[in-house]
Amino acid sequence: MVKELDVAILAGGCFWCLEPVFSQLDGVEKVVSGYTGGHTSQPDYKQVCRGDTGHAEAIRISFDPARISFYELLEIFFLSHDPTTPNRQGNDIGTQYRSAIFCQNPMQRSTAEQMIAELNQLHVFASTIVTEVNDAAVFYAAEDYHQQYYEQHQDQPYCMLVAAPKVSKIRAKFPEKIRN
Repeated sequence: MVKELDVAILAGGCFWCLEPVFSQLDGVEKVVSGYTGGHTSQPDYKQVCRGDTGHAEAIRISFDPARISFYELLEIFFLSHDPTTPNRQGNDIGTQYRSAIFCQNPMQRSTAEQMIAELNQLHVFASTIVTEVNDAAVFYAAEDYHQQYYEQHQDQPYCMLVAAPKVSKIRAKFPEKIRN
């Protein structure tokens, strides 16, 4: 029997940081780093880094909704990055690092908008959430050397200083969601 997988596309800064956060989750079958939301066809990393393609660094998550819901993915998404800084995550600055959800269907849009409203109403963050809620756009997979980057380069300074704390934070907050 073939599993029926759903897709979520999220942008929240450098994909090197988001990919390992979601790859460790039970119910997540695959995470692909890439680019979406822009106007340039077939962008490459250098073009996206220049900030003139309109694309955000993003991840495409294939997940089993019977094991992890889109709502749960969003809970982890909002905890794993700063959704209150427009076009920035830490020292990574530019529209390519914006916080965005690229909704695959009306249910995802409704869930995302409702969660943002609730988090803002509860003042979970010191500032208002600026995460964009967009319709799905063409997703371009990043170059092969970006895929599973953290897994292959955990001793790289950026991974140790920026990605590793995010991975650890999610492991501590959601231990029941971590794949065995």
